[in-house]
Amino acid sequence: MANKKRPPESSTDTSRPQEQDYYEGDRLARLLKLIHEGIESAKDKNSLPEKFWFKQQFSIGVNEVTRALERMLPTADKGGSSAQLRKPATVHLQAILIAHDSNPKWLTKHLPSLASTRKVPVIFVKDKKGGSLRLGELVRLKTAIAVGIKAKGNSINQIVEEILRGDNETEHLHCTDEM
Repeated sequence: MANKKRPPESSTDTSRPQEQDYYEGDRLARLLKLIHEGIESAKDKNSLPEKFWFKQQFSIGVNEVTRALERMLPTADKGGSSAQLRKPATVHLQAILIAHDSNPKWLTKHLPSLASTRKVPVIFVKDKKGGSLRLGELVRLKTAIAVGIKAKGNSINQIVEEILRGDNETEHLHCTDEM
């Protein structure tokens, strides 16, 4: 009785990350390098202090990412009364980066399902040094468990779009090879 196994999870469960959602190793290094280059490129054209500029480009931290997602209307909600009463979102997130090493796990457990209702892609950062450390380096902090990339139409957004599109093309190629 002690060796009972749990039943397998449903494959349609969107809150559990899939293998392709994880960025680790060389793939993670390329992702962070590209985003860092986009940050440097966009930052050069700016006169604001760095701290304020980062706040304009990113939602940093679990609470800020959650707030930004909650302010975005769910894409499947066509005629709900509460959605009509809410103000339109002033900030739209292009993608969310979540550190896989968050402890306790329940801190970020709600983000994938909330993001899926808003059609915002989620990228899990997994690293031996710690995903939260890597995300923190990206936004000039010690650690960051979640970072939302705001859709501002700048070089950061172009790079993230290319990354997301590149992953989708790769997945599409794998699907056509199997047919």
